[in-house]
Amino acid sequence: MRHKIAGKRLSRHQGARNALRRTLVKQLFEHERIKTTRAKAEAIRGQAEKLITIAKRGNSVADESPEKLVHARRMAAKKLNDSEIVKLLFDEIAPRYTERPGGYTRMMKLGPREGDRAEMVILELVE
Repeated sequence: MRHKIAGKRLSRHQGARNALRRTLVKQLFEHERIKTTRAKAEAIRGQAEKLITIAKRGNSVADESPEKLVHARRMAAKKLNDSEIVKLLFDEIAPRYTERPGGYTRMMKLGPREGDRAEMVILELVE
């Protein structure tokens, strides 16, 4: 039984799983829409939404204290490991959602993939 175990394993060991999640989140922020399997989309959806929330909070407190903005950027950089994507997240993506309380992503089902019948979805950022 998997009591008190969070997250999906995605049939990978820990390093490959972390790299896959990081890459998918980067691609989502860069292209604002990715086509992937449902399991992978569900695995990264929460992480992407948390990063957008961190960026929103960092931008909102930047006027009061710049060190909080730096802290928020460093937290996002730790998860994404790419300075260009962090800049995109804080400068373009997060300001779009200042009035939105949550639910920054949308998952649309596409049907099964031809090769292995895996459920495919489009994960995109909500406008």
